Amino acid sequence: MPVSKLTEYLDENKIKYVTVQHSKAFTAQEVAASAHIPGRQMAKPVMVNIDGDLKMVVLPSTHDIDFDTLKDKLNASEAALASEDDFEDLFPDCELGAMPPFGNLYDIDTIVSESLTGDTEIAFNAGSHNEVIKMDYSDYETLVEPEIMPVGVKQA
Repeated sequence: MPVSKLTEYLDENKIKYVTVQHSKAFTAQEVAASAHIPGRQMAKPVMVNIDGDLKMVVLPSTHDIDFDTLKDKLNASEAALASEDDFEDLFPDCELGAMPPFGNLYDIDTIVSESLTGDTEIAFNAGSHNEVIKMDYSDYETLVEPEIMPVGVKQA
């Protein structure tokens, strides 16, 4: 069952979406393969610590964060992956590591890699490790109002 906070938000805003159930998977690439979704359309939220503040960076499952660019774009002196201990309590309705890329629902600033903006549709974990939501990227951007930055680097 997707996180009710998310589905209620999508329904209130009259957003069309599809829920896809799949076998349990933990990495964004495993989820994409299990749910038969192209990796570039599978959005993975990554929690980062920027000068002591937690932010959510959302990028395709086929990309990693370019921390140097992230620091540069935010005029930050430090940028690093957050530990699970740093954010596990921020998403009480989600399985750890399966939070949806809607930082706005959890009072977390959201940054989207511009490499994700080229597709018309995105998919993402719906709060569990066996369910995905697919929706139009333009609807996602309208709802979340993320900062868009060139912070994704294609994995080798």
